[in-house]
Amino acid sequence: MSRRDRLIRLLEQHVSHDDREEADRCAMLRLAYELGDPLSRDEPEAHFTASAFVVDEGCARTCLVQHVKLERLLQPGGHVEPSDISLEAAALREAREETTLEVRLHSAAPRPFDLDIHEIPERPGEPAHFHLDVRYLVVGSGDPCTGAAWYAIGEAGDGSVRRLAAKALSCGNRPAE
Repeated sequence: MSRRDRLIRLLEQHVSHDDREEADRCAMLRLAYELGDPLSRDEPEAHFTASAFVVDEGCARTCLVQHVKLERLLQPGGHVEPSDISLEAAALREAREETTLEVRLHSAAPRPFDLDIHEIPERPGEPAHFHLDVRYLVVGSGDPCTGAAWYAIGEAGDGSVRRLAAKALSCGNRPAE
């Protein structure tokens, strides 16, 4: 099964949390069919990315990263590399690279945990485009590197991060295994 086929299956099977996420899921599914290579950052108008909403074992804190280019506090994540075997693997790789924490997928959370489309503003040498972000709930442990830090869940980040925090809290404090 190709990466595109796996992406389409993932989007078809995802159960959205609310109307906004469902609208994003439908748009993402359409783009998964329409884009020449939906997982490639070379797609100029939109491409799929993977991110990790990292929580501690008790779901009391989240590890966020100060995004230099966007000047915002965000969950770790980014582009899918050709070597990534799945979106889950890409999200875990990005979380490790950007935080240096030990990370694993949360055992009680749906996979993916959340879907979100957001615009990336124009920068020198790069036009404005959309990230079609497939997000996973991840459990992290350890001390994050410079540029990343633990925050009380729901008390830092923008509206998108707060939405992820509310969803994470709805998973409860089930053991993350």
